[in-house]
Amino acid sequence: MIRFKLGEMIEKRQFAEGRRITINEIASATGLNRMTLSKILNQKGYGTGTETIDKLCAYFFCEVSDLMEYVQDVSNPVDSE
Repeated sequence: MIRFKLGEMIEKRQFAEGRRITINEIASATGLNRMTLSKILNQKGYGTGTETIDKLCAYFFCEVSDLMEYVQDVSNPVDSE
């Protein structure tokens, strides 16, 4: 499963800028829907398109691997055969 690290990216930017960053601010800056950002933050296994990932990478000045990672789903392991 793909795990988004949006929460961690927000925390890093807040620390670097010394201020609170809201979902509304990110939505406004990226043109993304606030609900989409909320789902990425709170919904395990949420899927989104590459345009969304591209906009978030541009906002955070980061690589895709900084924003998301693959985590093996232990409840549904892939058959290795």
